Amino acid sequence: MTPSDLVGLLEFARGKTRGLVEALAALPDPAKALSWRPGPGRAHLAWQLMHIAATDDRHLNTRMKTGIAHSPELVRRFAGGSTPDDDIPPLADIIKYLTDRRADLLDHLCTLTDADMAKKPNDAAQWVYEEWFRLLAWHEAHHHGQAHLTLNLYRASQDATVPKVGH
Repeated sequence: MTPSDLVGLLEFARGKTRGLVEALAALPDPAKALSWRPGPGRAHLAWQLMHIAATDDRHLNTRMKTGIAHSPELVRRFAGGSTPDDDIPPLADIIKYLTDRRADLLDHLCTLTDADMAKKPNDAAQWVYEEWFRLLAWHEAHHHGQAHLTLNLYRASQDATVPKVGH
């Protein structure tokens, strides 16, 4: 796969996430939806969306480039292995983090050549660039699906016409 193919794959996945964010923003109370959990200790919508962005941040800045995350505190709170807390970022902050971190990732990808796709970015890297960018697209699709399900469950919990199980 070429860098431009991978850009298309990543943009496709992000377009689906943007659509979910737009649906969320159109709700009567987006902040309430962002903080809703499908069960005790389960991730809320804000965590799912911030996790996607924090993964872009961590993988590009600390793993590919072996530097420091753009937003170390957000990576700590939302990247892999984190536990969802109750400090819910505003929707505008979520959108900005998603947008900015993906722009950085795509900017880096666009500096790479076709030949670079078969190389690791550094000696400590787990994957060659092509596989890594494919994994990031898959990762977004995975968490988009979880966020989509959480949004649907939230909507159902708010709609009096949808029967609630056990009631």
